[in-house]
Amino acid sequence: MSLDTTKHAADTPDTEQPWAELGLKQDEYERIREILGRRPTGAELAMYSVMWSEHCSYKSSKVHLKQFGEKAPENDAMLVGIGENAGVVDVGQGYAVTFKVESHNHPSYVEPYQGAATGVGGIVRDILAMGARPVAVMDPLRFGAADHEDTKRVLPGVVSGIGGYGNCLGLPNIGGEVVFDPCYQGNPLVNALCVGVMKHEDIHLAKASGAGNKVILYGARTGGDGIGGVSVLASETFESTGPAKRPAVQVGDPFQEKLLIECTLEIFAEDLVAGIQDLGGAGLSCATSELASAGSGGMRVELDTVPLRDASLSPEEILMSESQERMCAIVEPDKVARFLEICEKWDVIATVIGEVTDGDRLEIYWHGEQIVDVPPRTVAHEGPVYHRPYARPDWQDALQADDAGRLPRPADAAELRGQVLRLVASPNQASKSWVTDQYDRFVQGNTVLAQPEDSGMIRVDEETNLGVAVATDGNGRYAKLDPYTGAQLALAESYRNVAASGAKPLAVTDCLNFGSPEDPAVMWQFAEACRGLADACLELGTPVTGGNVSLYNQTGETAIHPTPVVGVLGVIDDVTRRTPMAFAEEGQLVYLLGETREELGGSAWSQVVHGHLGGLPPKVDLAREKLLAEILIAGSRDGMIDAAHDLSDGGLIQAVTESCLKGGKGVRLVVPEGQDPFVFLFSESAGRAIVAVPRSEELRFTDMCGARGLPATRVGVIDGDAVEVQGQFSLPLAELREAHEATIPALLA
Repeated sequence: MSLDTTKHAADTPDTEQPWAELGLKQDEYERIREILGRRPTGAELAMYSVMWSEHCSYKSSKVHLKQFGEKAPENDAMLVGIGENAGVVDVGQGYAVTFKVESHNHPSYVEPYQGAATGVGGIVRDILAMGARPVAVMDPLRFGAADHEDTKRVLPGVVSGIGGYGNCLGLPNIGGEVVFDPCYQGNPLVNALCVGVMKHEDIHLAKASGAGNKVILYGARTGGDGIGGVSVLASETFESTGPAKRPAVQVGDPFQEKLLIECTLEIFAEDLVAGIQDLGGAGLSCATSELASAGSGGMRVELDTVPLRDASLSPEEILMSESQERMCAIVEPDKVARFLEICEKWDVIATVIGEVTDGDRLEIYWHGEQIVDVPPRTVAHEGPVYHRPYARPDWQDALQADDAGRLPRPADAAELRGQVLRLVASPNQASKSWVTDQYDRFVQGNTVLAQPEDSGMIRVDEETNLGVAVATDGNGRYAKLDPYTGAQLALAESYRNVAASGAKPLAVTDCLNFGSPEDPAVMWQFAEACRGLADACLELGTPVTGGNVSLYNQTGETAIHPTPVVGVLGVIDDVTRRTPMAFAEEGQLVYLLGETREELGGSAWSQVVHGHLGGLPPKVDLAREKLLAEILIAGSRDGMIDAAHDLSDGGLIQAVTESCLKGGKGVRLVVPEGQDPFVFLFSESAGRAIVAVPRSEELRFTDMCGARGLPATRVGVIDGDAVEVQGQFSLPLAELREAHEATIPALLA
């Protein structure tokens, strides 16, 4: 078969092309022809198909995502915002921190180990491309029913992939979530977050400027794995018959990535690059078109110079391959020799594959024949924009009317005790140590806090003890009941978790996981979640710095719960003043901060005891969240609180249980006068935390809460070896620990 050059394409306008098989709609294909003034070549069609996929172009979501810019709060800490590989914030002392969360959902269902491993690898390279040294990762995970046979296939593979790749890189895994729900049965969510640290002057951006500058591809050879991954896997739903797209999953090599990281950091240290981009989704198609589009000129690439693992790959396959551990740099001619020297030192393959031109086209050649001649912005930044129809689903009213408050409650103290045990032993509330023990949490020696703490915390500067804290949260049950409020609750919980550790929340990254955008009900959920998150970020003063949208998360007609996962990053001046969650000192007083209302919609109690989802989620009071955060941060900084834990899934009894088990100390709780013991224990009202206050600090602490108008109720004392609710029941820590820790290992045995 002869090569499909641009000249051949112009001469053969009627040639049939497989645009539909590549995920393009007919009107999209017609628009490509209009842009080019001819039919595309096979290589051009491949590029447009992956770059115009939902995963790369955000064509269904960008009309809603623009709110994050339009409503962005003023924030002096923001250094780089939405649009780059990752956001960057100023954390003081000349340091900048970059962080981002992304999804690798579909690949992780098809091939759990490699799907999850390459999800970690991809987000690490995004952080590296900003000029930062990656310092920590996190992984918010969602799986199907805990007792489903397929969960035993997917979960261990995903956990092994995350642990295997991250541990080999030497990056501590400091947090995340593991959530089970039948809605994720055929579509698990594997979101990965990475944090990186640099000095302000080390920030790098993805742009190709300066005619004559060289385009260097370096890292692993290009293979046949992951061809079309983002268009084949991430832009369509799975059929209920199961996965059959194995070749589209990338294969990772963490040892190659470790070399790539150290090589790149040395290149940065010698100021050898004018622009840089990692190769992730859409591979070379993305790197070349985005670099050229963001720069001031064009680009010429000799595709046949790309180092290959498989010599049989066609030009189209090389452009679409998502082989891992690859980067693309723009380098001035007089710096090329030194660049290649450093790559050779680190045993990293590096090849000059092209150069920046003074034109305005991206031109790609194959053995001297032109196979791509496109305006790069039309590939990278001017793809389709869909105003998808959206409508509140007709079942939403009935769902919200099915109030969880009407469910049968425990009839007596014995039944209340039994339901507490069921809750703490349920898969979502049980200990996740089976998972987290497979991750290295303390490698590099700068981990200050790690799971199961409210947030992960990393020391940034060993002399001053400057640090950052990061938390991720998202409750798909809340978002199913009310996506606007559900998104705000996800942000509020992450914000609260960061503050509970003593850090001041600064900025947000998000991973928005939803079903098919072609379903008006799903698009309504998405639009409402974006609106809720943007409104809440504005009120809390925490801008969205970047993130990811993952659509088509459904099997057949069944969509996942709308699941906006929100990551919050905060800064702490001195990590030695951080607040852990463990109750560790007998005699300290336990205070409940915030107000408890009868709010059970979407609650863990309603799910565990009744298998119920209905009603309204807890109300959001963002002003209260800010006030609570201020109290938690001040209490940490000034030595007034020794432990803190936010209240969320499972309510007060879950938080108390976790703090007691972590510290190995019991607690005697007193139900506040006039409060129903059941509501006191199981309500999931937002804007609340429990804190342990030394007796010597009680007056100072309560005076501070009173002066600022935050309700603070003394509800107990740390004492003994049981969780005792006076007048109701007592649960020995040994019994609680067995219930809490046995569940996950038993399910996966």
